[in-house]
Amino acid sequence: MVKPATKREVVDYLVSEYPMNIRQACKSLNLERSSYYYHPKRKDDTDIIDCLNQLSEKHPSYGFKKMFHSLRNQGFSWNHKKVYRVYKKLGLNILRKRRRRLASRERKNLEVPSNYNEVWSMDFMSDSLFNSRRFRTLNIIDDYNRESIWIEIGLSIGAKHMTNLLEWIVKERGRPKAIRTDNGPEFTSSVFTNWCHKHRIEMRYIQPGKPVQNAFIERFNRSYRTEVLDARIFNNLIEVREITSDWMEHYNNNRPHESLGNLSPMRYLWKKENSPDANLNTEFSPFQQILPTSTTE
Repeated sequence: MVKPATKREVVDYLVSEYPMNIRQACKSLNLERSSYYYHPKRKDDTDIIDCLNQLSEKHPSYGFKKMFHSLRNQGFSWNHKKVYRVYKKLGLNILRKRRRRLASRERKNLEVPSNYNEVWSMDFMSDSLFNSRRFRTLNIIDDYNRESIWIEIGLSIGAKHMTNLLEWIVKERGRPKAIRTDNGPEFTSSVFTNWCHKHRIEMRYIQPGKPVQNAFIERFNRSYRTEVLDARIFNNLIEVREITSDWMEHYNNNRPHESLGNLSPMRYLWKKENSPDANLNTEFSPFQQILPTSTTE
């Protein structure tokens, strides 16, 4: 069956190419002249499109029913058929993979804290054993003197594991005023954020894709990888922990650090505090010498 719109185009062609008028052309095509002169009003869906786009942007999890009733609650009287037609036209009925959005992060300049144990930086690293099994490390340092507070090693280090470790460190060392991290899932989890709120610790997130804003821990990671992880082949996690513990002791007490005037972190701390009771040969605090035993081999 030929649609009237198609017949109208043929009528225009006959009138322009052959010696006949509109009445004759319509009669030859069995088209009523009223149908020829009829021009349907174009549907203006601009307002509906704008409203649906705003709702989908603000509430990406909403389906058609929630969007329709939201429009009704806002005072719009469009019927559900019209709204659903536009809804499908915009492709909103197609299942979308929702991407997790990070809260906007403000840029904060990387500054050396004014006091010891004031700001910590944390980051994760990964490597593999000789049998190709992957393991992770959680590195924690003090930004003031770049001291390695702890390196946790395990096959899996989740948010709960991390907060339990931090709870133990805080009891032994005291809590910092702030902790700087990237936007990894463990650091943005409710487990970690709730723990920080509980202890009144400020969370300082760097901007996504800006590791230079966490330069202290990134530089520490490079040293740890170069001098430990990439320098040896490990058969099991016990070897990783033992060698890491020895390296931490050397790093904190003997290894020169260029940004600290070629002093080790603990010697730099002694020099800054200039305490007559300080001991240049001070080793790790007792809790830093303990190897974690909770991680499965």
